[in-house]
Amino acid sequence: MIINSVLKQLLGGALLYLALAGSAVNAGQQRILVLGDSISAAYGMSLAQGWVALLAGRLAESHPQVTIANASISGETTAGALLRLPDLLAAHTPDIVVVELGANDGLRGYPIAGFRSNLSKIVELSQQQNARVILVQMDIPPNYGTRYTSAFHDSYSIIANSTDSALAPFILDGVAGQPALMQGDGIHPTAEAQPRLLENILPTLTTLLD
Repeated sequence: MIINSVLKQLLGGALLYLALAGSAVNAGQQRILVLGDSISAAYGMSLAQGWVALLAGRLAESHPQVTIANASISGETTAGALLRLPDLLAAHTPDIVVVELGANDGLRGYPIAGFRSNLSKIVELSQQQNARVILVQMDIPPNYGTRYTSAFHDSYSIIANSTDSALAPFILDGVAGQPALMQGDGIHPTAEAQPRLLENILPTLTTLLD
């Protein structure tokens, strides 16, 4: 009887240890959801060549507890992403949401007010699920007029400030306008440009991870 009692105590202690260890492992895990358009969907190349896949490879070494879900779709707008977001948040329960959106709104000349409203709701909905948000700065060509392009550009810092979100630099910084790094359409970066896109995003992201 005494032996059985001791065994039960030892077994109970072992199970408690495993439960606590499992909780510690789960607590250390971090999930990233990338919500973007063709820039993050690796348009014109394999997904393995895109900056999101490169990010996964980089973090596998420096932050092995991190997992990444890429929910980016070519041609996506802020309105389309907002409709998809509730299901994505439920499915992935992300700790960080990287929002790389808006270029298609701007290139189609959508009203700034609607664009800002959608983007703000994406951020707020993510934060309501306890996710931290990184807004990725996007820009559009100057031929849309100074007033529109300036309002579009400023939208990101305005929303980041009002929602206390992190603001990452323009993802195509050092790439846009460089023919050798852009595909023939002049809009999408090449596979060779993807490491630069990653470097533009990585400092802001690692700050949240660390």
